[in-house]
Amino acid sequence: MSTRAIVPVQLSLTEGDFYTLWAPTWKEHGSEWQAFLGDDAHVLLFRSPAELLTFLDSGAAHDLTGHPEWEAFAARPADRVVPADDDAYDIVGAPALLAERASYLNVSELAGVFEVTSSLATVADAEDAVIFFASHSVLRNVERGSDHFAGDEGASEWNGVGRVVLSNWNKVVASLDSAVRVLDAADFDADDAQITDAQTRIDAAVAAAQEAAEETRRAREAAQQAADPYDSSPWAAAGIDPVKISIQGKSLYTLRTYLGSRPVFLGRYGEIFTFPSTKQLLRWMLDNDEHELAELATWQDLVTSATAGELIVSVHRDNSYSFTGLTEDIEKGPESVDTEQMNRAYELMADAADWAADDSLNSYLLANPRFQDYLSYMLGSTESSGYVPSRPYTDKAEGWKALEDMLIKRFSKF
Repeated sequence: MSTRAIVPVQLSLTEGDFYTLWAPTWKEHGSEWQAFLGDDAHVLLFRSPAELLTFLDSGAAHDLTGHPEWEAFAARPADRVVPADDDAYDIVGAPALLAERASYLNVSELAGVFEVTSSLATVADAEDAVIFFASHSVLRNVERGSDHFAGDEGASEWNGVGRVVLSNWNKVVASLDSAVRVLDAADFDADDAQITDAQTRIDAAVAAAQEAAEETRRAREAAQQAADPYDSSPWAAAGIDPVKISIQGKSLYTLRTYLGSRPVFLGRYGEIFTFPSTKQLLRWMLDNDEHELAELATWQDLVTSATAGELIVSVHRDNSYSFTGLTEDIEKGPESVDTEQMNRAYELMADAADWAADDSLNSYLLANPRFQDYLSYMLGSTESSGYVPSRPYTDKAEGWKALEDMLIKRFSKF
């Protein structure tokens, strides 16, 4: 259901502020309709939202029960009768808006007043108000917003609207005053206790709505704080990630993506193009397209962003691989090895070998079964077959160093 199907409104007329329900234009059976809460003769107004709610709870007959969204509206909490700030219409005070410049707030507020006043005039059959809106087409331009009244010509038209309103508005308001009916509690057999109970329920519903809105706000803020900034970067949008590799005393940068589960690096023919700094990587991207990533539809998006000077190489923590100290730790013993670091480093080695369609990594492990058992044990593989590493660990360190050397040989620069 649209929350604007039936709207609680506050209307300021000659005798004060009143509350009612407004059903802006809707279509049914091929025809357009509009309505206010009313009986067969009048639009009904109430002195407070509590009195309006008490009337609705009384079961008294009114015109809106035939609205297609009435049942959904009636099922909402008690604060359904409380107007939002934007639904308070100062009809009697409209000329004051025209006494000021055509600001965004003044024009939008006046447009709302004109809309609800014209609708009220039509539904309540307030003849003078109906004639007023039918006779002055310039009033419809207020719907166009404050931009329409910019410049000398626009200011002149705004003044023209002011003159029309100033000359006729008292008559418009008087016709509305006489066309509506203000109900008191006694008119629908309500007492003070019922009005007080209605106000209590309204207050509780408003408090619940405010708490729900606050919870939503807190959840949104928490989600924003938890959100990874990388997810909104051009890299994430392109699905191509900068990769940092720290190995044997140096740090290198390259790029990688996945097509399904298949890794694809920045490079060609099994050679990974690497760079000692992110600036060099960016500069190289501008002038080179002979590599496998250039075949991706999103590659040009990154190049365009880099050309405009808008692309920053930001390496997500999941794409940063450190081999630093692993060989030395392996030689000390299993308890000294950061297995997460080793697992991630081996992941990069395997990705590089898969991309290059090079079987040398697997061949090395098959040729060195004890080292393969060691890796399976350290990486938690079920293929370790009860193997437990034992001293000395020098051969394990040498095996790991051999894998690092295989990876380094794939780099274009080291």
